[in-house]
Amino acid sequence: MSEPGRRLGGLRLALATLTIAPVRAGRVDRATAAAAMSLAPAVGVALGLVAAAVGLGLRELGAPLLLAAVAAVATPAVLTRGLHLDGLADTADGLGSYADRETALAIMRKPDIGPFGVITLVLVLLAQVAAATAVLARPLTAAAAGVVASVAAGRVAIAIACRRSVPSARPEGLGALVAGTVPTTVGVVAGLVVATVAVPAVPGHPWQGPLAVALAVLAVLALIRHATRRLGGITGDVLGAATEVATTVTYCVLSM
Repeated sequence: MSEPGRRLGGLRLALATLTIAPVRAGRVDRATAAAAMSLAPAVGVALGLVAAAVGLGLRELGAPLLLAAVAAVATPAVLTRGLHLDGLADTADGLGSYADRETALAIMRKPDIGPFGVITLVLVLLAQVAAATAVLARPLTAAAAGVVASVAAGRVAIAIACRRSVPSARPEGLGALVAGTVPTTVGVVAGLVVATVAVPAVPGHPWQGPLAVALAVLAVLALIRHATRRLGGITGDVLGAATEVATTVTYCVLSM
């Protein structure tokens, strides 16, 4: 496949996997998966723009800030079929079980959600909504930058989690397809771009936006290291957890 064809295939796979866009994935192989995961941060920017438009649109229509924040947080969840939240819950159940590797992976495969997953989902969503309420209270440009940076940081986490030094926990599944496919430079560049987007998010403190993204990246690196030690690598669920962890950390730091 030619380079333009691979990029187009990667974009189609990224949209089909990371959004509800009615796009057929087409041919799926490691090269296409690498292109798709490299484009995840760009997909995150697009999702962030929609979330910001929804939240700020409600704010301008006179809706309470809490309601606008709920809508802003719900928008990416709806546009991704709750994929990352489901991965977060499954990862919390698996890692929270303190079971051996095979048992933890088996727990993560189950379709139901256990107590660790439920508690984690509730706390993460509460944190995101509370932080988004503070972010949306700011002037238009700052509020928009805060929402976009938070959502996009979650997708930078995907590129970082799929970097070439990270193995897959299983020989099959999404993790096996995408693990170790993305050059480290892609995650670094994407992180710098999102950090730049975050600069105006906190008026009077231009350093706080980049700091929020940096701390989100550190949290993701810690999660991936823990998952690799406990599970042997990443899975699709771990990618979802990394997305929500990065989004939550970014939102929370920006809200302070």
